[in-house]
Amino acid sequence: QVHLVDSGGGLVQPGGSLRLACAASGPTVSTNAMGWFRQPEGKEREFVAGLRWNGGSGGNSYYSVPVKGRFTISRDHAKNTLYLQMNSLKPEDTALYYCARYRGRPIMSTMWDPESVDSWGQGTQVTVSS
Repeated sequence: QVHLVDSGGGLVQPGGSLRLACAASGPTVSTNAMGWFRQPEGKEREFVAGLRWNGGSGGNSYYSVPVKGRFTISRDHAKNTLYLQMNSLKPEDTALYYCARYRGRPIMSTMWDPESVDSWGQGTQVTVSS
């Protein structure tokens, strides 16, 4: 079982930036895709960004409409760490953010679905407020 640990959340003013990190440990060699989801208080968990790769570097990234152009997903293969750079943050970005490891090799059309995930981080709170 892959173990994921999220970090980097906090309180930031509107327009500010944060970078989330997700450290993966365990049998990560079979991982082909990871992503970030978020869950605002009282709402369902929603897809934020996903990254698929084949081998040690590169990959294809995907974003939800609300964050496209403001958030960037990336990974450091050597450190087994996934990142989410969040810029131009808005109050509506406030949520608990979760790192996710997808099951197998997902196709793009399934990456929005939490049922495609087989491992979750513990979550890190992001609050955007003045």
